[in-house]
Amino acid sequence: MTPFITIEGPDGAGKTTLIKGLVSLLKEQLTVPLVLTREPGGEPLAEEIRDIILDPTHTQLDPRAEALLYAASRRQHLMNKVIPALQQGQVVICDRFVDSSVAYQGYGREIGVEGIIAINQFAIEDHMPDLTIYLDLTAEEGIKRIKEQRSNEMNRLDREEIAFHERVVTGYRVANQKAGDRVVTIDATQTPEAMQQEALNIIKTRFPDIF
Repeated sequence: MTPFITIEGPDGAGKTTLIKGLVSLLKEQLTVPLVLTREPGGEPLAEEIRDIILDPTHTQLDPRAEALLYAASRRQHLMNKVIPALQQGQVVICDRFVDSSVAYQGYGREIGVEGIIAINQFAIEDHMPDLTIYLDLTAEEGIKRIKEQRSNEMNRLDREEIAFHERVVTGYRVANQKAGDRVVTIDATQTPEAMQQEALNIIKTRFPDIF
């Protein structure tokens, strides 16, 4: 089966820019089709759940309800888009997956990692990524970038206090250490072009048969 690859990182790390450039490079070199998707969202019903989660007016959304909404969106997305694409021999690149829930809800919201893992295990049934590329950046730098580049487009999570984002970064780093070689870290202070090339090289090394 073709690989399922996820891109992770704290807000402001440059995931969107990385993915755009990486996908362009991959389309020129892959010998198999490529599907780009995202979480929360990626398919119609999951996108509706995304709108609920990220709406900045939903300030009263309970942290556990938020975690359950992410898991519900993930299940819908996985069953209706990710798994069918993999079964059809397509490479899937997804902007965020389970690692985000561990970092943002488990650590950021401080509701506990074990519960997050449990509800997501129920949702995904062992369908973990074959490779996760993590863009490492401090919370302070990430929020600085967001305020400078897209201050008018800040969603509900972007608006959280800096302590929340610091916990998210800590959560990612702790979880990455436990994930073994599934997660490969890229320094997000590099130029976008350098990050894109590094990500491409990582994928080529890990999955040479798709090139």
